[in-house]
Amino acid sequence: EVQLVESGGGLVQAGGSLRLSCAASGFAFDDYAIGWFRQAPGKEREGVSCITNNDGSTYYADSVKGRFTISSDNAKNTVYLQMNSLKPEDTAVYYCAAGPDIFTVGTIAQHLGVAALRDEFEYWGQGSQVTVSS
Repeated sequence: EVQLVESGGGLVQAGGSLRLSCAASGFAFDDYAIGWFRQAPGKEREGVSCITNNDGSTYYADSVKGRFTISSDNAKNTVYLQMNSLKPEDTAVYYCAAGPDIFTVGTIAQHLGVAALRDEFEYWGQGSQVTVSS
């Protein structure tokens, strides 16, 4: 059974930090791309960051570049999203997702941006709430 379990969300003041974790099981982790998405109330889901586990390439949305860092521990089948300098507009439910087509994910992320990622991810976690107060 495929599982993606997010943890690490919470309430933080603007300027603070949080680290989200995504623990994966039930699929060949090293052969997948893992992405972080977020959805704020009344807004569409948007891509935040992704990593291709075969080579460790990382990609970021412009809105989080320089503040968020994605990393992967392939031995633990876990992907992390370190979020620093958080802003109230980062408030959202954050989801991790896994996609098997690493080449397509990497190509889209590189040439069109993480925000263009949509249907390339097959498995999704349940989400973790991040709230940033001003």
